[in-house]
Amino acid sequence: MFIKDNIYGEFEIEEPILIELINSKPVQRLKGIIQQVIPTRFQRFPWFTRYEHSIGVMLLLRKLGATIEEQVSGLLHDVSHTAFSHMIDMLLYNDLDENFQDKNHENIIKNSEIPKILENYNFDVNKISNPANFSLLEQPAPDLCADRVDYCLRDMYYWANPEKVNFCISNLINN
Repeated sequence: MFIKDNIYGEFEIEEPILIELINSKPVQRLKGIIQQVIPTRFQRFPWFTRYEHSIGVMLLLRKLGATIEEQVSGLLHDVSHTAFSHMIDMLLYNDLDENFQDKNHENIIKNSEIPKILENYNFDVNKISNPANFSLLEQPAPDLCADRVDYCLRDMYYWANPEKVNFCISNLINN
């Protein structure tokens, strides 16, 4: 499977688990959820989807030398998000911490086709569904992690200076 990403370029994905997960309904659903809260018809700026961000996090983890297990978790880290994402957390659930999506992440994964896919490749759904198990993928704020770095690079690409994105990517290292 070839993936062309505006931020990281072209990649060939050969791992069957990644291909199957990318093609799964929960991941494909993310194509219809924009990252920004404002509906696209009201956007003044270019926008990107949760799908693009999830693929980007997986690709960034790959670039940083993460294990396939961490790449899988990175690909799946946003499957629980709904339209309007964290805004819905506050409005519907009175969740001022804006983490309703995160609290329900594991449950959403476990009630989808994802556990069967993970089981077919001997991956532990409990470990995969908790991004905190992977230090490159997730860190408490304000520390950097692949999730935050991908947001930053995408915002820079679409809203600021796309040429600086390549400079930033070429200087990323994993210590």
